[in-house]
Parts: sequence; C-alpha cells; structure tokens
Amino acid sequence: MYYTHERNYGCRLNDELTYRGLRVLVMENEVIRVSILLDQGTDIYEFLHKPTDTDFMWRSPAGVRNPAAAAPSSYLNGGSFSEYYEGGWQELVPQGGGRCDYKGADLGQHGEVFGLPWKHAVLADSPECISVKTWVRCVRTPFLLEKTFTLRSGAGVLEIEETLTNEGRVAMDLMWGHHPAFGPPFLDASCRVYAPPSTVYCDANRGDQARFEPGLEFPWPIGPGVQGEAVDASLITPPEDGVSDMLFLTNLTAGWYGVTNHNKGVGFGMAFDTEVFKHLWYWLSLGGTMDAPSWGRNYVMALEPFSSYPGTLSEVIKWGNQMVMEPGEVKQTWLRAVAYEGGAISGIDASGAVSFAP
Repeated sequence: MYYTHERNYGCRLNDELTYRGLRVLVMENEVIRVSILLDQGTDIYEFLHKPTDTDFMWRSPAGVRNPAAAAPSSYLNGGSFSEYYEGGWQELVPQGGGRCDYKGADLGQHGEVFGLPWKHAVLADSPECISVKTWVRCVRTPFLLEKTFTLRSGAGVLEIEETLTNEGRVAMDLMWGHHPAFGPPFLDASCRVYAPPSTVYCDANRGDQARFEPGLEFPWPIGPGVQGEAVDASLITPPEDGVSDMLFLTNLTAGWYGVTNHNKGVGFGMAFDTEVFKHLWYWLSLGGTMDAPSWGRNYVMALEPFSSYPGTLSEVIKWGNQMVMEPGEVKQTWLRAVAYEGGAISGIDASGAVSFAP
C-alpha cells in the first residue's frame, strides 16, 4: 500500500526509497531538495538548491556506507562515527567531540543518535506543504528525540522542530548539537562566513596547521595569528594553504549564520534557538588535516549550533557548560536551514528570511 502522493510539482516527498541498503526520505519543493538517511541518524546527505544546481553538503571520501554491509578491519577506540561518516549533516545527542565515560555509559565520538535508525510518520502531504515527523530512543542513555521536518511551496527553507525528553529517573548531563558540513563544489576560496557579533575561542587541542594559539579569545571575525599577523576567520582559504582549525563562537548576540559563495552568488544559512544552541562550533579542515581519516584529502568546513563547548561531555562538565535535564523533563527547540541567492548577509530571522547587507 502506498501512503504518499506521486506528485511531480509543488511540495512532494518519497519515503519508499533505499540507497545502499538504507532507508531514505526525500523532501522537495520548487527550490530545494533534501535527502535524509532514516536508517542512519536522519543524516541530511543532500541539501540541493535547484535553481543553481548547488548541493551544499560535503561528501566524505568514504561516502554513504551501510554499517551492515561490511565489517571494519578493527573497531575504533573512539567509536564508529568516523567509520561511517558520509559528510552531510548529523544531529549529535547526548554529546559531541571524542569518546568519554559518563556515569558508566561508554559514549563514543559524537554520541548516539547519529548511528541509530529512526522511525517516521508523514504528517502533511499536499502541494502547499509537506511535513514528516521522525523519532528515536537512545540505547545507552534515556533520551527520546523527536524531530519534524517541514517544507512549504516556493520557499528555500527547511523548518525543523524538535523535542527531547529525559525518560530516565535520574538527572542527566548532556550536549545537544547539529553538525552540518559544507564542501565542494559549493565550498571554495570565494566563500565567506557571516555571523553575529560574538567571541571566538580557539581549541586548546589545536593541530600543527592551526592558525591561532590554543586558548586564544578574540572578537569575531579577526584575531592574531600564530605569527602575530591579523587573520580573518570568516574567509575560507584555498586547499593549498593547508589550514586546520577548531574554533568556537560564543557569547552570540543572535542565533544565525550564513555561508556565501561569492563567485556563484549562492549561500546556505541557518537560524536557530539560542535558548538551547548557545554556541557555534566552527570546524575547518581545508587541506590541512594530515592524519587519519583525512590524510590531507579533505576540504570541508562545518558550522554547528551547539548547546555546549568545548570538547566531550566530560570536558564541558568540568567547564560547567553542559545542559542538565531532570527526570521526565522535556525541552523543545527549532532550527531553520535556508538556501539563498545573493552576497553578503546581515541576518536570518526565525522564519528563515535572509537580510542582505547594504
């Protein structure tokens, strides 16, 4: 029995597809197409702007891989995230960063929900609007995460509404974040990041190719580089420069960012709820990450709305930056992801409307 309409116009969806053995949900309208891996964390592995044929999402060298189709040569100490990381956009609950132990739960890199199959139900299916609810229960922690995706006719905006519930009988520390990563052909040296006034904190665990000293703080976007030169962190460098940075934007004055490719005149932006997502993680691996699993191949940048920083759940607890949910507590939040045409931007509101700089 078929549950969705076979439209070829307006808003439409298909939840009866598989790709490399994984269930896929495709949602699209006249402006964007979004492909979601239901069997792998509701990862968004395609976010396509149709008028310019631009897919913003990075594709890793490994690509989409079905964990059931092959056994790894060994099991990674840090967890399975990098083994099956196709690029794209993951949700990270209940932690970010590397492996840690929390109250006896062994939490691998970037938590649990990215690697779990999610359930789904179609809520709306008309030419004017489509909406799909997805949900998952964690295995090692007592969280229920519910997420609803919505597209409306003519709008290049993916609306996301979320609810997180602590179903346990104990208070839980946690981190909650989103990990969208951008790559070629969208990402190149003409790209610039736009963000509200904030403070940049440079990761203390920087690599050899980092441009800033560990622990440095400066006002977004320009800070002193390791040689004392002024470095504009909003500019994306070419791969031959070999940059590798891990930065955090904190003290955000508003919840939005945008990345514009000025050669193509197209960009990806996001608005988000700063009651939950108080910080932005800013990861740049622009040809400068030489160890595994990159081996110098990766040209990728991610801007990640996050509840907490820096590092793992154990680390943010030491900083006092963790979220805390009491037994039975429910938290709701939202994000808006938008594809736009234009240049420099000055903001994105809660509806996904983009304001362009003069």
